[in-house]
Amino acid sequence: PELHGILYNPAVFYNRHLPINNDSERRDQLLRSAAPFQWYTSILQTTLNSDPILHCYGLHEWAMQYHPEGAPPPPSAKYQSSLNLRVPRQVINDTIERKGVRCTHVDALRFFAPAAGPLNHHGAQLERMDQLRLEQKGCVHAHMDLLKIGLKLSPFIDSELIGDILEIALEARQLDVAASPYDATEYGVGVVPVETNEGRRMYRDRQMGLMGRAEFVRERLLDAYEKFMMLAFDEELLLDRSNAKEKNENNEVYGTQP
Repeated sequence: PELHGILYNPAVFYNRHLPINNDSERRDQLLRSAAPFQWYTSILQTTLNSDPILHCYGLHEWAMQYHPEGAPPPPSAKYQSSLNLRVPRQVINDTIERKGVRCTHVDALRFFAPAAGPLNHHGAQLERMDQLRLEQKGCVHAHMDLLKIGLKLSPFIDSELIGDILEIALEARQLDVAASPYDATEYGVGVVPVETNEGRRMYRDRQMGLMGRAEFVRERLLDAYEKFMMLAFDEELLLDRSNAKEKNENNEVYGTQP
């Protein structure tokens, strides 16, 4: 296919042509360099192989504003202090309490109001490694994360792919805000009233359409990562790391993000 922009050679950047031999310091340095790329490769693979959850209705933003009587004010409310709420506080509380929250996104859960965490069906607290277990292709935040994952591969990535990723991320963010309890209409963002049955149907329809468009982009990004890894790092080096990871997992030691 026709490529646009400049593509650098990762093999040259990571000096793959130089032998490692018994240089343990260089081996460790290369393993540290490869770790985030291996992590994101795993996240992309996990998401593509997942079953989508299509009944979350974007309530993570509502969980950030959840404030039942007697509970401390939600700390995350300060991040959207410039936006007015489009619904009363009681509607937010009732929407969260209706059936709880089904949020699988580790980073979204970090911003939940303290009282909302126990209402999440996937856990009140999630660790980074839970992302490998929970990341799923229906999540709008996972689509936004594609931009972060794609930029991590820069400059070893086609600029056209980055452009396609940006379009997906922007569409995901627009749906995210439209389904939130905030009034962002002055910024040209419509409203998906997920506090109603009609709004939940609207959200699901848009969520499914976005998921289909993101699938192809995610596959292309995974392919870019796999080609990068193949060019940048010796296969034996990556195999050593995979074996070490498996050994640590079996010993219940490995518990942090690479």
